[in-house]
Amino acid sequence: MTSSTGPVALAEQFRLTGRVALITGAGKGIGAAIATTFAEAGADVALTSRTADDLEAVAAAVRERGQRALVLPGDVNDLEFLGRLVDHTASELGGLDILVNNAGGSVSRPFLKTTVDQLAKSFHFNVLVPFELSRLAVPHLLRRGDGSILNIGSVVGELAVRGQFTHSLTKSAEGQLTRLMAAELSPRIRVNAVLPGAIETDALRGWLEQFGPEVREHMISQTAMRRNGLPQDIANAALYLVSDASSFVTGKLLMVDGAASTGLLPRDMPDLTAGE
Repeated sequence: MTSSTGPVALAEQFRLTGRVALITGAGKGIGAAIATTFAEAGADVALTSRTADDLEAVAAAVRERGQRALVLPGDVNDLEFLGRLVDHTASELGGLDILVNNAGGSVSRPFLKTTVDQLAKSFHFNVLVPFELSRLAVPHLLRRGDGSILNIGSVVGELAVRGQFTHSLTKSAEGQLTRLMAAELSPRIRVNAVLPGAIETDALRGWLEQFGPEVREHMISQTAMRRNGLPQDIANAALYLVSDASSFVTGKLLMVDGAASTGLLPRDMPDLTAGE
């Protein structure tokens, strides 16, 4: 007979009861899934992205789960906005326990077509923004104790794939940011990252719709789990990494990609010639 305390104790390790989470890029896709999953686990959440209507829809879903939701629309690329974001979260929701740096992204071009300006903008979005928001959040996380920071990176940051230069380089830097922050902030604050693979967000579906069904079929054939991921797959990993279930885990980059191969995207970039 199973002990009455065993299963309950195990389940409680994944609960976020009484905690407050701030999630960037929370209006749709992965960020929205993380927000509702955290709410299911008992957390109150502060939500930010550039589109207020998207945030309101996610906030309604959070409140349906019995938790508080604070909507703070804005552009995280504006570094001055970040201080207000942290302060409003702490003052309105009573503190801050968890920060999820989900917002990010970049457009990649081949090496010879990449400009310094493009690289600088991507580095700002993928590295400087999570750095600065984390730096501003740390005093609040220390005040509450057992704080957690989670960065949402990308598997391409761990690979060297033709045509992914800017995104791969800056997401790789975000991975090292994760490790360095973990080293400096432990043991009071844990810092980890989830590295998504091909996740069926609105953005990916929109990209796939530009091509025939053979592109999706190719991606699935190149993935050991024989499907693309869902935002909920990332949210489940996020819950583990910010909960007490991972209390001995910090400085780790968790790939959630279904064991996809490096040939996931059907791109044909020919070798350079002397005329390039």
